Amino acid sequence: MTLDRCAINLPRMSKNLEIARSAVLKPISEIARSAGLGEDDFEPLGRYKAKLTLTALKRLTAAPPGKVVLVTAVTPTPAGEGKTTTTIGLTQGLVKNGLRAISATREPALGPVFGIKGGAAGGGYSQVLPMEDINLFFTGDFPAIAAAHNLLAAMLDAHVHNGNALRVDTREPWWPRTMDMNDRALREIVVGLGGKSNGFPRTDGFVIVPASEIMAILCLAKSVADLRDRLGRVVAAVDVDGKPITAADLKAQGAMTALMRDAARPNIVQTMEGGLAFVHGGPFANIAHGCSSVLATRAALGLADFVITEGGFASDLGAEKYLHIATPAIGQDPSAIVLVATVRALKHHGDGDLGAGVANLERHMLHLGQYGVPVVVSINRFGGDSEADLKLITDRVTAKGAEIAIADPFGSGGEGCRELARKVAAASARPSTFARLYDIDAPIADKLHAIATKVYGGDGVILEPKALKRLKWLADRGLDRLPVCVAKTQSSLSDDPKAKNAPSGFKIRVRDLKPSVGAGFVVAIAGEIMLMPGLGATPAAAHIDVDDEGRVTGIY
Repeated sequence: MTLDRCAINLPRMSKNLEIARSAVLKPISEIARSAGLGEDDFEPLGRYKAKLTLTALKRLTAAPPGKVVLVTAVTPTPAGEGKTTTTIGLTQGLVKNGLRAISATREPALGPVFGIKGGAAGGGYSQVLPMEDINLFFTGDFPAIAAAHNLLAAMLDAHVHNGNALRVDTREPWWPRTMDMNDRALREIVVGLGGKSNGFPRTDGFVIVPASEIMAILCLAKSVADLRDRLGRVVAAVDVDGKPITAADLKAQGAMTALMRDAARPNIVQTMEGGLAFVHGGPFANIAHGCSSVLATRAALGLADFVITEGGFASDLGAEKYLHIATPAIGQDPSAIVLVATVRALKHHGDGDLGAGVANLERHMLHLGQYGVPVVVSINRFGGDSEADLKLITDRVTAKGAEIAIADPFGSGGEGCRELARKVAAASARPSTFARLYDIDAPIADKLHAIATKVYGGDGVILEPKALKRLKWLADRGLDRLPVCVAKTQSSLSDDPKAKNAPSGFKIRVRDLKPSVGAGFVVAIAGEIMLMPGLGATPAAAHIDVDDEGRVTGIY
């Protein structure tokens, strides 16, 4: 069963935009005040967007916290499962049930908006608004992150050109450049051509902004001071003896922090139903850790009974990374986990056979059940779903002893998620014995083995020669006790994007290990995953335009 997102979603895209345009937005100042924010707590950016002030951040992050609910999903298909739509719908459903709830989601990146995945503002009657702004440049956070990242690259180049006092080893890979666009031609490039004044010829490359360590740092920092410290720890190069050369060594962290000072302040917008929503940060989950910022989540916790956040892609990526990397930084364990699936996705995994494809859902349930946190399965209902298909999934889930709810966030907003909201609230009230799947102080190889076997359902890990060399380098410098962030395909539980459903008998091939010391983890690059995506033959950009009234069309 093959899915073409653009072909399948064109009618839904049109409906999505129609619904977004029909919404009557309230001034952001009214939204903020109704959520308990004072006039000095936020700075409006136009009529419908705002940023929290640093004063508000300090107050809210010190307030008694609410509960965190993590939303994740089954292995994604090109059509999407509606994880963000469910996140917004669940938030609205909790509010309709009389509870204070705020969503904390990521900012969309331009690469997916113009590529295959599309936007990330939710859908239908469960969106965050203004949708077009959020899906494009929004409040300028991504350009600020790109500028800080590229400043470090420029300062490293300048240091070498002007004498190389730090003895940078020019034979080793350097800090790359970044841009927020899918462009395969920039993965590996040659720079420094044109003579001595332009540096020296060498290979270089770009990563997409959501894969930049600077993005991860923004999302894991607990304050501006912590942001500056983390930026200073970024490893930009090594010297001729193999010693790390950091942004602090290059005296770059102060200027990088200045570029990111405002980007570090969480953004606030509104849901379709007029509730406050945080949208901040945007690390990819198939490359980075895939979660909204620590600051946004902690600020929301100071305002609400429930904060609904999400981990990008499926539970093997975003949820695993949220639970091992983001949770310690937030300082609060999740009270419940919502696992989103659709009939269409499970049929995709079963090559048209829903019964077979439910194995993918069951594999993700098995993974999440190991953390000791209550799990609620949410079936994101589509108009064409049959009652027989929904019953088949319900019976299989309940046979495993799990809670399940059928939700309609796209078509009915919060009203279509009230049952899900009731079950999530009840699950959050139950005792939780949260435990991670590996010891933070274990060697990297042991952490990778735990992830491959306990999360992916594989048989282990194969470290290729380059990864083994890097592993020794990390161990020699005491960096092998950091958490691991696996970069792999989102299309499979394995590292092979063609292996659908619930594959078994495989080992994860790790081809390289990259230290992200500022972010506080080591990136394990598995399979053929690319840090700079490319556009397909019919990208979403082909459907985007501006009408005669200046309104953007075609974004979904």
